[in-house]
Amino acid sequence: MKNELRPFWRKIFTFNWKFGLFLILLVCIPRFVLVLHANETGNYGSIGLIMVISALAPFVFLNNTGWQQIGITKPQKYHWLLIAFAAGLAMSILLYYLGELLYGSSYENWYVYIGKSYKIPPGIDQHSKNILFSVMAITGMTFSPIGEELFFRGIVHAGFAKSIGEKRASLVDSSAFALTHISHFGLIFINSQWSFLVVPTLIWVGSMFLVSGLFLRVKRYSGSILGAIVCHAGFNLGMIGCIFYGIF
Repeated sequence: MKNELRPFWRKIFTFNWKFGLFLILLVCIPRFVLVLHANETGNYGSIGLIMVISALAPFVFLNNTGWQQIGITKPQKYHWLLIAFAAGLAMSILLYYLGELLYGSSYENWYVYIGKSYKIPPGIDQHSKNILFSVMAITGMTFSPIGEELFFRGIVHAGFAKSIGEKRASLVDSSAFALTHISHFGLIFINSQWSFLVVPTLIWVGSMFLVSGLFLRVKRYSGSILGAIVCHAGFNLGMIGCIFYGIF
């Protein structure tokens, strides 16, 4: 019987739902707290560290067999990478228009609140804005897509799938992904106080759940975790573009 874990970790864990739950608790709870702290202080340096830790998890815990099982392989259908990118981009734009339609420029609009973390200076000239956008886009298309996909659609999903099957595992990792993003929007820090936006949060969490399902679907169609990473990168590019050129 193949074992996906490295020899050292086999003494402690079995690659199943308990291991997946352990990873969620290990990474998502500290991440949730750190993001909230960053929203309060304006210092987002720790978020990059969390993404690096998320990306390293499969390489720390899994062997070659495990890497293959979570999708660290060459894509079987390369054209799905283009479809994945376009799908992610389209989803982020749809979410932008939904926020504009329901909440306009208020902080109940998820992109408005997330956008404040980008610290776009008021009255910034177009050239400087383009440069800042490029920096944010490159960062947004690398760190979180790689870290979150290797973690949620990779090692966490595979651990649960081995115990409860693919469909139920997708519900678990999508739920964990969506709920973790309440720290990015939902529980917000405005005017030196915390607020919880019930209805906007429900819409945001539901959207993140659907987006997670999209990432997993393109992973399956492409035959590689790269499909999910590319789709996530497309989503982040669209979100950042909407924030820079549609809101601020």
